[in-house]
Amino acid sequence: MAILVYIEHAGGKVKKTSLEAVSFANALAAKTNEGEVVAVALGAIGDDELASVGSAGAAKVLHAADDRLSAGVIQAHASAVAQAFEKVGAKTVVLAKSSLGDAVAARLAIKIKAGLVSNVVELPDTNSGYQVKRSIYTGKAFAMTAVETENKILAIKKNAVDLKTDGAPASVESFEVSLADSDFASKITSTEQATGEILLPEADIVVSGGRGMKGPENWGMIEDLAKTLGAATGCSKPVSDIGWRPHHEHVGQTGVKVAPTLYVAIGISGAIQHLAGVNSSKYIVVINKDPEAPFFKAADYGIVGDAFEVVPKLNEALKAEL
Repeated sequence: MAILVYIEHAGGKVKKTSLEAVSFANALAAKTNEGEVVAVALGAIGDDELASVGSAGAAKVLHAADDRLSAGVIQAHASAVAQAFEKVGAKTVVLAKSSLGDAVAARLAIKIKAGLVSNVVELPDTNSGYQVKRSIYTGKAFAMTAVETENKILAIKKNAVDLKTDGAPASVESFEVSLADSDFASKITSTEQATGEILLPEADIVVSGGRGMKGPENWGMIEDLAKTLGAATGCSKPVSDIGWRPHHEHVGQTGVKVAPTLYVAIGISGAIQHLAGVNSSKYIVVINKDPEAPFFKAADYGIVGDAFEVVPKLNEALKAEL
């Protein structure tokens, strides 16, 4: 028996969110005695990278290297994970909540007749049944969900789990899957991806600017701080609407929803639509000269001051430390 973890990867690297899912599964296995943690990876990725998943707590990685799986066709991934689920004799699948993970989990739940809980933030309570705590209403509240099926799928919210890093390298085994033509009935004909060194949905740190930046000519200050921190850059909706920044940088309820470890808001008042897109961040730092700015109520740390004075000094201090 084992707990199976569905691994996502991009650019030859396992995604951090998937490593968090492995760490969650490792803690869950210790709590429920469900055996070892086995990960399954699909498509082209190196064995050395897959072995590194062991640091997060996986004992073994099943690698289905079929090139057709590299494109991320949802039905094919669901079929492959279902076969891995049967192979290892699992009762639980753990994966990261993401656009791909959500789609695969929904189809997988039907295939293996599993109860599915998304946005999971804690290990389940097994004292009386199987109760899972999850985040709802864009992080404004929590709900306890009872799972009554024998098979279970848990989709883990980003940054809800402490990442384990001290495990031994995992063994990597080739895994042959049987895929039907129907698994590829839909095809991905093209993919358009926002450009940039670090993309918003994957970023661990995000630095965003608002109308307080006064104009696009001042955005170098935002970009300099982001470069120092190794962060992605974002902006508020009004900034993208008036054309100061591209729309793919718009963070908020109607833009990109982010859940980084650190979110830095500079010159953003903190309208509720913006907060809805960032309130899953682990830590929020707000820099604004208006002490009454609503964003300060949601901030873990706040600096009341002129961004044009504060940010350059902050950047220089960070460069000296980093």
